[in-house]
Amino acid sequence: MEFIFIFLPVFMIAYAAVRKEYKNFVLFTGSVVFYSFGVKKPVYILLFLLTVLLNFIVGQFIEHSRHTKKLWLTFGILFNFWWLIFFKYWTFGTENINHFFHQSFTVKDIILPIGISFYTFQNVSYIIDVFRGKAKAEKNLINYGAYITMFPQLIAGPIVTYDHVAKELKSRTHTIQRVEDGLKTFTIGLGYKVLIANQIGGLWSDIAMIGYESVSSRLAWLGIFAYSFQLYFDFCGYSLMAIGLGRVMGFDIPRNFDHPYMSLTMTEFWRRWHITLGSWFRDYIYIPLGGNRKGSGRMVFNTFIVWLFTGLWHGASWNFVLWGMVLFLIIMSEKFWTGKTLNKIKPLGHAYMLLIIPLTWLIFAITDFHELGIYFKRLLPFLPQKTYAIMEGDYIQYWKDYWKYFAAALVFSTRLPEALYKKIKNSFITDIALLAVFWASVYCMYKGLDDPFMYFRF
Repeated sequence: MEFIFIFLPVFMIAYAAVRKEYKNFVLFTGSVVFYSFGVKKPVYILLFLLTVLLNFIVGQFIEHSRHTKKLWLTFGILFNFWWLIFFKYWTFGTENINHFFHQSFTVKDIILPIGISFYTFQNVSYIIDVFRGKAKAEKNLINYGAYITMFPQLIAGPIVTYDHVAKELKSRTHTIQRVEDGLKTFTIGLGYKVLIANQIGGLWSDIAMIGYESVSSRLAWLGIFAYSFQLYFDFCGYSLMAIGLGRVMGFDIPRNFDHPYMSLTMTEFWRRWHITLGSWFRDYIYIPLGGNRKGSGRMVFNTFIVWLFTGLWHGASWNFVLWGMVLFLIIMSEKFWTGKTLNKIKPLGHAYMLLIIPLTWLIFAITDFHELGIYFKRLLPFLPQKTYAIMEGDYIQYWKDYWKYFAAALVFSTRLPEALYKKIKNSFITDIALLAVFWASVYCMYKGLDDPFMYFRF
């Protein structure tokens, strides 16, 4: 509410009032103010600004050094990933050293700076692209600061590479049409988050409160489908809000989702889900390792590394490592055995994904392996399990409460609403509908029916 009715209007008025040469300064300073509201410790703001300054300087040295380019690149990569490793993985690593090697090192509860995974990847991609000659080093610190700190996508993506916005940082077009399109996209994303993700996510929260051991098999399946839709509309909603605000300010932030739940294979799914993260791992990990150019054995190894890092990027917990490894095995099985059949027989592919998507998200959702085991047994009641009191017909009551959110999630995960929107987006009916979505979202937030974005934790 504060963002929509205080920060955003004040920022937009200031942004619109200044001349073109000062807009990046307003964006930079406004984004730092925005970031300061989200961090737990003021020192994290200084660290954030330090990473901006240091990567800007490293980019200059890489471009103008003849014999020390690799040295500067190595320093920049180590600097960026050191902070990510320290804040995100230090506690996890210490706990595992204590457990496996019977040590007693002190474990500190380190608070993760918000957005560090995203801005670390953008800084690293910048210095690597300058090293490769793909991008020219930015000569203006304010421009570079505006690129890294750009508040619409700062704390949860999409991950924007420098070359994607380099021209727009220097000169971009501002029109009433772009502002209108951007605000409409922002409103759609807001509706996805507040009216679908938050509401259907209530079922997953209800099941957690009941206890996984006390739900029926049918309610367990409803719950994991609810979580799958919640995660999609939460993150897709955030991405659309970022894209919309970027468009208002003259930036074309890349698309992050392409209806992934319509995929026929997990391979296709991960080309459509969190597209900018997948592109980052492809361009800066998979291809530098050799991609698929050095034989199938090396391709399998490179893919394994990518999915190991993908799992760890999402969180410092063994369930994320397991999740990444399960996805690696599924994708490899599709490449060598099942992929062609699933793509050829579409009903089979959709049925396969209907089962595999929620099962993989379950590993993603539950960090405790004991609780994860209980939930899997609830999904598959023929497995041996302990006897607990289960309310008969529990799924019926919850279906009555949540069916309308499932219906909305199912419809809006297809291409039909987007296709319809493209045809009528400039009509009066669309304007009225989006106004209704906006004020319905505001009402839900006012009533306390809003939750933090799920990807803030990453």
